[in-house]
Parts: sequence; C-alpha cells; structure tokens
Amino acid sequence: MEQIRVVIKQMIDVSEVELNDFLNGAISKTFKRQEILSRPNSIPNEIFFINKGIIRVSITDNEGTEHTIHFALENQFIADYSNFIQQQPSIYSLQTLEETQVVILPRSTIEWGYKNLKDGQKMGRLIAEYYFIYQDDRIKNLYIRTPKERYYNITDVFQNIHNRVPQHMIASYLGITPIHLSRLKKAIIEKL
Repeated sequence: MEQIRVVIKQMIDVSEVELNDFLNGAISKTFKRQEILSRPNSIPNEIFFINKGIIRVSITDNEGTEHTIHFALENQFIADYSNFIQQQPSIYSLQTLEETQVVILPRSTIEWGYKNLKDGQKMGRLIAEYYFIYQDDRIKNLYIRTPKERYYNITDVFQNIHNRVPQHMIASYLGITPIHLSRLKKAIIEKL
C-alpha cells in the first residue's frame, strides 16, 4: 500500500496515524488480465487505486456497440464516480487489460475518510477535480481536434499506451474505426 500512501500524502496533509486508520479499511487485490471489476446495472460501492496495470472504462450503446471512453493507469483512482456518488446503477464496465494490482477503497472507507481525515473532504475534491478536468478535456478533444491530432495527443495522456492496449480499443477511444487508425499510422510512418 506504499504507492497510495505516497499519492495521498502528495494531495493532502495527513499524519501517519490518520493514514493508517484510513487505509485500514482498504483491500489490496490483484486481478488477472481481462477481469471485470465493475459491471453495468450494479451500484458501484468502491473506488480503485491502481498500483500496477491498466483498467479500461467502456460503455455499450443502444445498438450493442462497445465504446472505450477511458483508460486508467498506475497511481490513478478510478470508478464510475458519478454513479458512486449518486448511489445509482452504473452504466460503465471497468475491465483490466493486463494483470492489475489495485487498492480497493470501499464506500465505508471513503465515507470514514470524509468524516475523520482532517483534509478528507479536500482529498475527495482534488480527485473529483482531476476527473472532471480529464473528462472536459476529452470532450473538447473529440470536437476540436482531428483524428490525427487526437492520435498524437493520446500518448501525452496515457504514456506507452500503444504497447499496452489493443489497437481496436485505441481506435474506439479516439472515436475512429480500426481501419482509419491503421491508415493514420501508415501515413505517419510514410512521412518519417
């Protein structure tokens, strides 16, 4: 649990005693590749902190087509935040793309942190702000950047993504078809 301790200490002023008490309710777990951590239609009751690995967040549209909307990497918190907060059934799937080590923070631990950590509310706000800014940037990028610009930008957001994630998921994240992604990559290579 050392990584989450470091990240929390970077976000808020917290004593060792407070941090130990907070993390006392957390669970370390390793998931195999392609395991589902959260499914649609269930109320999300935990937040995941990624020590090692990658988690894909996807949504399935009315026609049954799956769309990748986010990747979460090491040292990030991930959940269906909106539905976690509202305690409503999720619409997202969270799936590991490689063996993934996480710290699971159950709802009871999060609520304890809000009530008992001196800066617990601040930590929650900082995590929510980070996620809001990410989502806002994602929406803007889909509408104001070309597919080529989005392709170049993806490694700024997710380092080494091309070596860790199947190309069809990257294409889905970029809002293009796998064929369009192949053409983009080919055109880029030809210019080199």
